[in-house]
Amino acid sequence: MKVILAGFNVDTEALKSYKDKNTNLTPESISAAYARISRSPKSVDILRKEAREEVAKARKSNRTIIFEMGHHSIAEHAVFNFDVIGISRRAVEDLERFRLCSYTEKSQRYVTLKGDFIIPGELRQTNLLEPYVATIKIQNNFYKHLFNKIKKYNLDAFPKLAMSKKFQKLLENMAKEDARYILCLATQTQLGITINARNLELLMRRFASHNLQEINELGKKFYQLVTKIAPSIILFCKTNDYDQKTYPELREYASTLARQTDEPVTSSRDVELIDHTTDADDKVLAALLFKTSKKKYPQCLQLIKKMPKHKKEELFKKSCQYMELYDAALREFEFVNLTYSLVVSGACFGQLKRHRIATITSQDYNPVCGITVPDAVKKVGEEKRFIEIIKRTENVYQKIEKKQPGVGAYILTNAHHKRVLFKTNLRELYHLSRLREDVTAQWDIRHKVQKMSNLAKRVMPITSKLLSGKDEYPKVYFKLFGKKPKIDQTPQPG
Repeated sequence: MKVILAGFNVDTEALKSYKDKNTNLTPESISAAYARISRSPKSVDILRKEAREEVAKARKSNRTIIFEMGHHSIAEHAVFNFDVIGISRRAVEDLERFRLCSYTEKSQRYVTLKGDFIIPGELRQTNLLEPYVATIKIQNNFYKHLFNKIKKYNLDAFPKLAMSKKFQKLLENMAKEDARYILCLATQTQLGITINARNLELLMRRFASHNLQEINELGKKFYQLVTKIAPSIILFCKTNDYDQKTYPELREYASTLARQTDEPVTSSRDVELIDHTTDADDKVLAALLFKTSKKKYPQCLQLIKKMPKHKKEELFKKSCQYMELYDAALREFEFVNLTYSLVVSGACFGQLKRHRIATITSQDYNPVCGITVPDAVKKVGEEKRFIEIIKRTENVYQKIEKKQPGVGAYILTNAHHKRVLFKTNLRELYHLSRLREDVTAQWDIRHKVQKMSNLAKRVMPITSKLLSGKDEYPKVYFKLFGKKPKIDQTPQPG
């Protein structure tokens, strides 16, 4: 694992004088200057100048304002960029849980993988190491075999497309997309991260208390890099009882309850709408009316409830008539919520987790929840071998879990399922739908989100009318308005 501090924000005036005066480059001066805005009559540029020239004083000011006075938002003015190289897909799921950060990760859909994987520290000195390594090598070899076989199948199935270099690459990427389902969560990846100091402190505190050594090490590397540059804005980042003990003790409590109850109710459905805002259409429309009138919200809601359906549809259309495929729904669509129970593969969750504005609570991967076998694997006659490797994988997983609970997930594959509780408002669902229902989206998450949209349309049939992928949006728009939107396809850059 390698973590590199790729960059951080600095005062541009400090950059200008850096070579001549050996200026201390740190984001702390900006944080300290902005912290004083609310209580100083001085101009902001003067406050920055003072902080630049007296970094030690600026650092003392930061500690006082952030940690003694409790104004933690000041730390958000310090921003860092990190290269994170050679961590596992399992670790990425924890790293990308933090909402107010930006991540760009190497895609297993577009990059041919070489077989690099993580060996957890928990297994290095145990008799579990040999079967762990041997099984992952079998997975990786089968990945290469599947990729070549599916690629050939795709090229043979679409000979005209294969004549074009552009579409030949597309067919190859489709093969990578399906072959990767046999790869484990220990597979190495890399990503770039942009994060402010307030969120970084939270991340390091959580990682210090994590049960996996890889996550602990990652948090330490972040700390070692940042504390040299900005020591005044990172403080509460050590192991603590709240982060370390709460979920394990809740898990133990839950297990005692489970032993007292009957067999759990099971469902074969992978997408279920288990809760939603009642009268959702009326509440969105009332919020729109509230925003654009001088009435109180209860009055707006009462007016909407009295409207006939065609009048409600008319109001909805007015709110969306200028919406293009790249536009977000109006903020008033956030006033209604939907909660889904999902069963998703590791490959699917790898994309679902990026929608961090939603509330996502997931269980650990569990072989009991089943697997996803791509259709392409079946078409090339490799389903039997796929299942055999899955069974071997699950056998090793069980052995690891008995001795090292929580570590077994490393060896499970992108095909394995986990249960997810996913709560979203309607505005965010529109974003999810545009991106993940599009024809260019990966098929696994596309199928899930299509089901989510269809369920939403049952309970909020008016305000969900324009849910669709970008490719279908012009058709959906035409059906509602009788005309096409101004932009009927995603424009190419340049």
